[in-house]
Amino acid sequence: MGESTDKKIEEIMRSLLLITVYMFSLSLSAQDTVRYIGKTLSNVDYHHGQLSPAIGVHNIQTLRANRADKNETSSWTYNHAPMLAYWNNQFYLEYLSNPVGEHVAPGQTLLQISKNGYQWTEPVVIFPPYKIPDGFVKEGKKDTARNSFAVMHQRIGFYTSKAKKLYALGYYGICLVKGDDPNDGNGIGRVIREIKTDGSFGPIFFLRYNHSFNEKNTSYPFYKSSGDAALISACEEFLSNPLLMMQTVEEGDRNDPLIPLQKDFKAFNYFRLPNKNIVGLWKYALTSISKDGGKTWPMNPTRAPGFVNANAKIWGQQTSDGKYATVYNPSEFRWPLALSVSDDGLKYKNLLLVNGEISSMRYGGAYKSYGPQYVRGIQEMDGKPADKNMWVTYSMNKEDIWISRIPVPVKDKETRHLNDDFSLNPLCMQSWNIFSPLWCKIETFNQSLQLSDQDPYDYAKAERLFPESKKVKVEFAFTAGQQDHGTLEIELTDGKGMPCLRIMLDSTGSILTKQGYRNKSLGKYKANEKMVVTIELNTASRFYTVSLNGSKPANNICFAPVASVERIVFRTGSIRHFPDAETPTDQSYDLFNTEVPVKNARYSIHYLKTKTLP
Repeated sequence: MGESTDKKIEEIMRSLLLITVYMFSLSLSAQDTVRYIGKTLSNVDYHHGQLSPAIGVHNIQTLRANRADKNETSSWTYNHAPMLAYWNNQFYLEYLSNPVGEHVAPGQTLLQISKNGYQWTEPVVIFPPYKIPDGFVKEGKKDTARNSFAVMHQRIGFYTSKAKKLYALGYYGICLVKGDDPNDGNGIGRVIREIKTDGSFGPIFFLRYNHSFNEKNTSYPFYKSSGDAALISACEEFLSNPLLMMQTVEEGDRNDPLIPLQKDFKAFNYFRLPNKNIVGLWKYALTSISKDGGKTWPMNPTRAPGFVNANAKIWGQQTSDGKYATVYNPSEFRWPLALSVSDDGLKYKNLLLVNGEISSMRYGGAYKSYGPQYVRGIQEMDGKPADKNMWVTYSMNKEDIWISRIPVPVKDKETRHLNDDFSLNPLCMQSWNIFSPLWCKIETFNQSLQLSDQDPYDYAKAERLFPESKKVKVEFAFTAGQQDHGTLEIELTDGKGMPCLRIMLDSTGSILTKQGYRNKSLGKYKANEKMVVTIELNTASRFYTVSLNGSKPANNICFAPVASVERIVFRTGSIRHFPDAETPTDQSYDLFNTEVPVKNARYSIHYLKTKTLP
């Protein structure tokens, strides 16, 4: 072969080598990012997305907005963006609050405290409404402040200093007209105050000003003038931490030199990998990895492959078992709330339900999206709950505030049939999934699991997984506290939450079962009398029997076909289908008669047993 041929071959070999190196680098790059490798996807036509729940998740409402309240802590009906910390053996939860709608002044930040995550204090104001100086004109705008108030907008709500002191954080933004944004870099600034062990608060200081504001034209002093060495040290710690400053990028000056990545990526949070690299997460499931503690982000944040997430927060953290979890809305809507687990922090392999309910939005208001949304957990310096479980907080409909306890390790299947007897072991409630609004509480009471309901628009729901079965016997005992009001529905469902049979206790003392279009009577129940219900189901034939207190079994046919069942549901109301994917985003109307509890109905579950039938 001639010299020219040899050169061509050499060039081809060099090109092939370069292609190989490039493809290898792409492969490495593909591995070194957060990605969803599971096969399960959410179906937005169902509030639960047809997802199987993580076993034992407890969803607890901490605030039910009520305009009839006579104070400005629970009567304001826009409540959103909650933050969570665990300090001094207590949970601390702060959230934004406006009278009616998002970005509509005045705004304030409220705080609740709980020792166990289930019972919460009444909210108190930690950052009050702030008056904008008269005559202020926002940069690039024409509107002038006249007796105007700020709104609050914070992506980070707590900081626990190296001296183990807890501080609350907030940000005062400016919205002078409809459609304005508080997080455009043209607000007033970020504030800080200490939360003390006795429950009192230190004075409010400005931590960082936006341009146009300083010590001379603001109502609170600058932190450097506090005379509090611990506070000053905490502030300096915060300002020197790029991972904390990254969480202020939307609110701070756009050219703030302390913010590492000065780009319009929203709602940053992070967690650490075993190799000390930092994984960053943003809205839309955007992700990037920093190898120097958050100082630089070599790759522009891009969508995590396989993840489905829209303009809502996603939360990620390492869990107490050494694994990792992300919690988010896996759809283009803000429902359901789900989680995914990873062994290494990068590859997420499943999609499990956290909260698949959408309470009725009782009050209309600007930008109040439906669903459980804007989730946030506990960042690394802000404590570890004593029970070693994962706790997250979020708003429902930007109206009510909720918290969820997610057991660690995360489980999605029951391998043994059930023998839950609350008289012998009240702790068996820990394996139940519950949805517990403040006016529809679920709790262990009198050696039973009690569901109560006095909410005109919401319900209590308790759910228990059992081994997947085609033929199954289910037995439970219950007592109704009344027979002239209230309802209780009991369902057996498949792994996607689709019910095949439904038994109903109505408000006249009747026990019914759904038979296609119609309901069939099974018998009667009496107030305060214990009743044992036995169900035997064959999903192949679709026939099931129901026996009440040992009576002759009544034959019935399932109203919907399923291949198998693996859940039982107890719910103090009918299943909800509103809203759906076609529902207009903004609700402008209020519901009627939402502000006064209805007559309380109580149902006690004494035990639940399941077993496979031959």
